[in-house]
Amino acid sequence: MANPTVIVILIAVTATAAAAAAPPATQYTNHTVGGPTGWFFNATTNSPFANYSSWAASQTFNLGDYLIFNTSTNQTVIETYNETVYRGCTPDDDAFEYGGGSNAFGEAQTIAVPLTLEGPAYYFSGAGDGEQCQRGMAFAIQVNKGLGLPPILNQPPPPPYSEPPSASTQSPPVTIPGDQTPGNGGMRSGSNVREWLFGLLALLLLLRL
Repeated sequence: MANPTVIVILIAVTATAAAAAAPPATQYTNHTVGGPTGWFFNATTNSPFANYSSWAASQTFNLGDYLIFNTSTNQTVIETYNETVYRGCTPDDDAFEYGGGSNAFGEAQTIAVPLTLEGPAYYFSGAGDGEQCQRGMAFAIQVNKGLGLPPILNQPPPPPYSEPPSASTQSPPVTIPGDQTPGNGGMRSGSNVREWLFGLLALLLLLRL
């Protein structure tokens, strides 16, 4: 039986050698998936139009590059970083779906997918309830650091959304006791009314004298 420690060391050495073999990136690249064939599935032969795994193996992918899927509105692209999800051909809650949602059928569309995380990434067709993926419409890639993310892709995520307070939870208005500003022709308080009456009575008494 093989020694597990030796196996782990061999895997690490192989990964390091592969990273060293990748040519240094001098610019960001748009990778057209499948080349001129595009991202399509042949319903007659029940097979994809291209061997997408072979195509991916011929490319060098770096952060900031784009995958360009020339396809139709019949197709979707599922992106995941979970190899188990990829091999099961069934997206989970963490997978992201590109395309789909269009009411048009069979119209040409181009899906651009940025590569924003270093490491392995997996892509497969979400059409046909996983059947297209199971028949080979899927591929895995290794994303190298390259030049790193360009500023346009290296943005912090937006702050989480928070619900505004409802009317029922808002504090009631606070009334501050004290003199109120008089309106036009109004009296400020009961004490002022009494003073005015006393003054009027004193004036009448003076007039009667």
